Amino acid sequence: MGENGWHWTDAWIFVALVIASGAGRHRRSASTRRPEGVRLADVLSTADHLNQAIPERHEVEHAVRRLLGAGLVTVSDGWFRITSEGERLWRTRPSAGLATMVDTVQGVLRRRHTPASADWTLAEEEHAAAVQEYVVRSIPAPRRSPEGQSGRG
Repeated sequence: MGENGWHWTDAWIFVALVIASGAGRHRRSASTRRPEGVRLADVLSTADHLNQAIPERHEVEHAVRRLLGAGLVTVSDGWFRITSEGERLWRTRPSAGLATMVDTVQGVLRRRHTPASADWTLAEEEHAAAVQEYVVRSIPAPRRSPEGQSGRG
């Protein structure tokens, strides 16, 4: 496959973005002012869950460039969003179960025309900060007694 074609990583990042975008919607108030979309740490967290690996900066950057060029996602002020075309691709993909979801999306992407690459850069510091945020969120909080004391004297 040529450098400009769809890669497995493109599908991995797209699926992670779609799943992360849907997570927590039921907890949002209808009157919230929070923008639709997700931050990079949420994408990395979901990608790690899907593939037991945190995507490297260059993997995210290259995948997002192709997804932007294909009109499947947008990125604005650090918020990643699925476009209506991306939602349509997601909703019309063949059903194959969770274990093969990324492979299924990659197959759908490969059947599309070769994507254009958009001009988008992910700074090393931004990726490192998102990884750090994800790692910190993943550390379980220490258990505490309900009263803040052990109750023994």
